[in-house]
Amino acid sequence: MSVGVRKHRNVARDFRTVKAQFRALLQQPLRKFPMPGEPLDAPKLKGVYVIYDPKGKVVHVGRTPKARGGLAQRLKDHLSGASSFTLHYLKKDGAKLRGRYRFRCLAVGDRWLRAYLEAYAIGRLCPAHIGLG
Repeated sequence: MSVGVRKHRNVARDFRTVKAQFRALLQQPLRKFPMPGEPLDAPKLKGVYVIYDPKGKVVHVGRTPKARGGLAQRLKDHLSGASSFTLHYLKKDGAKLRGRYRFRCLAVGDRWLRAYLEAYAIGRLCPAHIGLG
C-alpha cells in the first residue's frame, strides 16, 4: 500500500455511508448568502457544501480540506472572491452571491468521508464539472 492511500476493508459499507451522507446533505436547509453586515449561517466545522444559483441550479460543490473556520470560513472565502469558484464562475466578484445565491452544508468530521462525499456529490449534482480542472 502506498503512502497516503487508505486501505478499504469494506468498500460496500463505505459507499453506503457516502450515499447516506449525500442524502443528509440534500436534506439540510437552503440558506441565503448574507447581505453585508448580516452573519453567515454556517457551522465552524469542516464539511461539504453545495451552492445554488438564483434559479436553483447547482453551480458548485465543495469541501473544507484546510479551512480553520470550517464551512463558515470557506463560504466567506467565496463571498470575498478568494476561491477558484468565484474567480472563474463569478469573475472574482463574490458579492454576487449575496442575497441571491443559496447554499446547504453538512458538517463531516472524517477527512476521507468529506473527500468521498464531495466527489460523489459532484458526480450526482454537477457531472459537467468533472475533469475540467
